[in-house]
Amino acid sequence: MQSHPRNFTPACTTELGYMASIKPEFERRGVKIIGLSVDPVENHERWAHNIEETQGTAPNYPLIGDADFTVSKLYGMLPADTSGDPTARTPADNQTVRNVFVIGPDKKIKLILIYPMTTGRNFDEVLRVIDSLQLTANHKVATPVNWQPGDDVIIAGSVSDEEARERYPGERYPDDRKSPRPLHSQRAPAHLEDPPGPPAGPRARAICQARARGSCGGMMTTPSAG
Repeated sequence: MQSHPRNFTPACTTELGYMASIKPEFERRGVKIIGLSVDPVENHERWAHNIEETQGTAPNYPLIGDADFTVSKLYGMLPADTSGDPTARTPADNQTVRNVFVIGPDKKIKLILIYPMTTGRNFDEVLRVIDSLQLTANHKVATPVNWQPGDDVIIAGSVSDEEARERYPGERYPDDRKSPRPLHSQRAPAHLEDPPGPPAGPRARAICQARARGSCGGMMTTPSAG
């Protein structure tokens, strides 16, 4: 969910148009898009025309009209005592309604990003995070800094050395762990899987991750985007 302080705000106009243009990327990941603006629903149609005219793509997903501030207050974007006519409020009054929420299938919030009104949001980063969330939900791994699909990932700290040896055989411990890409029996999100056939790509040289008990985690190579 992406939230907006009022209709017709300039940065939000560009964001809604861009999000519409990359909607297929979210659908490919099984993710639904929804927007919110602190404005009556009847004002959304005029804004949608303006977005299409200026950005080339009109919103093609639901846009909540949070005219009574209910959703904004429930998600902690506005104080609980906020009330009154939403059209009498300026975007600056609602400037904290500039969030991105990624909500999982379990209906729990997985990510919150908060942006100032003067900085447009990076929805390509949101896609990257979704790729990481989907991968790590299905494999016992974590993604390192600046990770992109196809890059090495960290074997999760919850995986014991014994389990790591079983899952990723042929490694040397503790400082030279190597492992292949996950096999197809370890199902990754469809858009992150390799084409049918043997796992491809180089084996990854391990980068040790210190654990409290003195042993190491390591790195493995993830499936690249198809």
